[in-house]
Amino acid sequence: EPLMQDESIQDILVNGHSSVYIERRGVLELTPIRFRDDEHLMQIIDRIVSSIGRRVDESSPMVDARLEDGSRVNVIIPPLALDGPILSIRKFGQNPLTIDDLISYGTLPAEIAAYLEAAVKSKLNILISGGTGAGKTTLLNILAGYIPDNERIITIEDSAELRLQQPHVVRLESRPANVEGKGEVTLTDLVRNSLRMRPDRIIVGESRGAEVLDMLQAMNTGHPGSMSTIHANSPKDALSRMEVMLSMGTSVFSEMAMKALLGSAINIIVQLARLPDGKRILMSVSEMAGTAGDDFALQDMFKFEQYGVDARGNIYGCFKATGKVSMFLDHMKSHGLELEKEIFRLVREVR
Repeated sequence: EPLMQDESIQDILVNGHSSVYIERRGVLELTPIRFRDDEHLMQIIDRIVSSIGRRVDESSPMVDARLEDGSRVNVIIPPLALDGPILSIRKFGQNPLTIDDLISYGTLPAEIAAYLEAAVKSKLNILISGGTGAGKTTLLNILAGYIPDNERIITIEDSAELRLQQPHVVRLESRPANVEGKGEVTLTDLVRNSLRMRPDRIIVGESRGAEVLDMLQAMNTGHPGSMSTIHANSPKDALSRMEVMLSMGTSVFSEMAMKALLGSAINIIVQLARLPDGKRILMSVSEMAGTAGDDFALQDMFKFEQYGVDARGNIYGCFKATGKVSMFLDHMKSHGLELEKEIFRLVREVR
């Protein structure tokens, strides 16, 4: 309970009854907290999952769900977990981070924030890529906050984490099959249904599988300004993963057709990373110029260059513009948005 109430803690990780870790400001710490034994830990786990109408036992040894406060809980127990029950909680802070917070933390500079704000307001399609704990959902929540109040937004997630403040938001959440294997509602089901709900924007919390086909087709056919995240380590890796997901959704597209769909649907890829010192950094922003031959035509706009590590172990470096001017400037201007050309000459050190 004290760990759940401590707002400086982001993750609580219980590895059996004798090992409880927390993540605070991007760094893992072993706590002195212990459970009496695995049976005691299972009692706590049962209490947590039963409070949200779920159960965990040998016949159903895994649970992934959302707590009432929005925190995400994952449980896996023996015999799948060999060394005792495993409990992972990704806490949902009561006060969502803002773009000013990310700027003050050094995640990105104000100039890149202004560029991304203009991209959202001018209805460009944005994909946020990054590894585990890189801050993808946090940035997605912040960028989605730039969507004007007069638009109808539909969010689609496995576990609802986004907290948009606009007045016209419809939140949809997938549902796993019950113990009899029935009743599953997938992200694909929800994306397809959302197209019949007159959305202005569709936001898919994380692209994981066959739903990518319907999402990309929506981006291409009357629903611009949509956004999603993907687990990948670079923009090219993100696109390669999306190609695999596309093939899960259809067998009728050739490789070239899949590349063409991706190249026309996605406008901007934002790459995030969590550095070894725990700092979350925007590593790059790339614009998609369609395809060139049998590859994607990506144009890097901004990059983070790591210079070194100081005496305290903190990584320092520099945000730099690549010198290229955005191909979407005229598009942004048509939406009443003008960016200063100085943004594309950015050099900003961060420590």
